[in-house]
Order: sequence, then C-alpha cells, then structure tokens
Amino acid sequence: MSDILERLHDVLEQRRHADPEDSYVAALHHKGLNKILEKVGEEATETLLAAKDAEGGGDDQRQALVAETADLWFHSLVMLSHLDLDHRQVLDELARRLGVSGHDEKAAR
Repeated sequence: MSDILERLHDVLEQRRHADPEDSYVAALHHKGLNKILEKVGEEATETLLAAKDAEGGGDDQRQALVAETADLWFHSLVMLSHLDLDHRQVLDELARRLGVSGHDEKAAR
C-alpha cells in the first residue's frame, strides 16, 4: 500500500507545479488552500453520505463508499502537499499511536 502512496506522492509533486490548464492538481494548487479545503470538505460529506448508504446496502453502495473514500484521501493528500507536508508524516503519526489506547492518546493531547 505504501508503494501506491509513494507513487501518488510523486505524481502530486510533479503536477503541483504544472500548468493549471493541463492538470487538475495544479489547478487546485493555483486556486489556493481555501479551494483545496472546500474540496476536502465536499469529499468528506460525500463519504459520510456513502457510508450511510453502505450500511445494510449492497455491493454497489459499498463500492460507492470505497470510491468516495478514495476521493477524500486524494484531496487530503493534495491538501498536505499544498502545506509542504506528505503522507509519510501521517503514517509516522499513525505508527506512533499504534498500540496506544485511543482514550490515553486523546488525553495526552
């Protein structure tokens, strides 16, 4: 899985500075952080709605949830890229939390 994240990271970095007319990612970066955050929010909402449909739903609803989650993750990666962060830092944070009680981790913040 991290191979996919590495490949996607490379593509996002290449397209970040591309011509906004030729690249969706470049167009998002060109429009700025607020537009990127708008897309993350939109995709988060669509993911939540798809999750509601997937509960007790069939294969089509479950696949729709997977597709919406992919959109959310993608736009989250664009957001991180815009802020000069990347998936490795998120994975490191998840690794740090692994094995720590969620209650304990939240109390430590």
